[in-house]
Amino acid sequence: MSSDISKKTLDGGWGWVIVMASFMGQLLAYGSPLSVGVLYPEWLRAFKEGKGLTAWVGSLVSGVGLIASPICSACVMNFGARPVTIFSGVMVAGGFMLSAFAPNVQFLIFSYGIVVGLGCGLVYAATVTITCQYFDKRRGLALGIVTTGTSVGGFLYATAQNELIEMYGLDGCLLIIGALSLNLIACAGPMRPLHLPGFYLKQKAALEQTDEQPFSQSEKPLVTENPVKTTIATEKGSIVKDLLITVDTKDSLTYNRSFFGRAALVQSIKNKQQAYTTYMCTTSQFLKDRIFLSLCITLFLYSLGAFPPVLFMEDLAQSEGFIVDIRIIPLVSIVAITTGMGKLVLGMMADLKVINSLYLYAFTVAATGVALLIIPISNSYIGLQILSGVVGFFSGNWSITPYITTKIVGIEKLTQAYGILMFFGGFGIMLGPPLVGWFYDWTQSYDLAFYFSGGCVLVGGCSFFISSMPCWNKDKQENSIPVIQGSSDCKKVASVA
Repeated sequence: MSSDISKKTLDGGWGWVIVMASFMGQLLAYGSPLSVGVLYPEWLRAFKEGKGLTAWVGSLVSGVGLIASPICSACVMNFGARPVTIFSGVMVAGGFMLSAFAPNVQFLIFSYGIVVGLGCGLVYAATVTITCQYFDKRRGLALGIVTTGTSVGGFLYATAQNELIEMYGLDGCLLIIGALSLNLIACAGPMRPLHLPGFYLKQKAALEQTDEQPFSQSEKPLVTENPVKTTIATEKGSIVKDLLITVDTKDSLTYNRSFFGRAALVQSIKNKQQAYTTYMCTTSQFLKDRIFLSLCITLFLYSLGAFPPVLFMEDLAQSEGFIVDIRIIPLVSIVAITTGMGKLVLGMMADLKVINSLYLYAFTVAATGVALLIIPISNSYIGLQILSGVVGFFSGNWSITPYITTKIVGIEKLTQAYGILMFFGGFGIMLGPPLVGWFYDWTQSYDLAFYFSGGCVLVGGCSFFISSMPCWNKDKQENSIPVIQGSSDCKKVASVA
């Protein structure tokens, strides 16, 4: 009966309420971080620090959430989407409000970069997870609508922050943005879970064991097996197994004697070590796949070079004398809205059978690199607007990254593979803006910085295109990753890590 109810719940009904709540959650969380280029010139004037040091604020707020994505996903699995979204709302709002009282850039790196970044990572994990639970056949459409919230937020917040800075100053702007972010708590309200989170299942299992403790082996009443109870127990076991939560079935008295003992501690350590060993073995096998390793390197180079323009584009236009103050529709807004368009268009193109999604991704990365190389030779604000639109549109390739990851490793291994991929992407986003800022501090010009960014992205796109060519797969079956076995080599890999 529960399976029939869950099937009726999928792909409609309350699921669309979840989609709207998740859309608004991503809009409120990512609006300011994706339009941080509007705040960047204000921080330069306020704190009088170098561009390289100040750039750490914008790089961390986007990179920390990606790097911590495995931790954020684990929080959602154990506590559920609703509590995690409520906590992240307090975290994001607190980070914005603390940033309004920042005495220096170092404090801003912590409050805006790390606190807000971790909060955004929790919001993203919670909204994507709850959306996937409520949708099956229309999951792609639902996720596309939800993730478009980041682009819409970046577009709206760029203009809003510009106006708020003029009316209330930088500090007042951050306080108002923080107050708006508290609406994330309201977005968590409709996120009703379809499955009990892991933490509650563990508590329930512990309570059931406690209820059975008064009976010893000889004192337990003799009862006949009830088939209904057996069926319920089987269903509970399947749910726990689906959520990857294992509860040891031991005698209650023995469990009480050994729980705080050394034997239980040693067994717990062995179980954790075995799980860690298996995880490290799987990771090493992923990185042995040529196309997947090339995708990781490409995403690192792409994040290293393509993210800095979002942060530095407004400062570039002002330093070149194209504009005096930020326009009503900043360049960051153009990047954000064209990114949303690119997500939808590239997502539809990836579904076409006549288009190879791997080549499509390589083309978008290479085209972004070419656009970045042209930015230093642009001599007008209109040229920067056009190039911002081009960079933003091809940046929509983030929407097809899970698609091509699935094509490379398979749907069964998507979760772990995508986590590895996002680690490379987050690491590139963290390093990109400080490197570009240091190039400017060294040369007092953005030309070399954008040549470096465009070169990295172009090399990444070309390398992925070459590694994806079918001529490499003559003697190897496509998309084949060996099955992980608990061998001694795996233990060596885990010990080295």
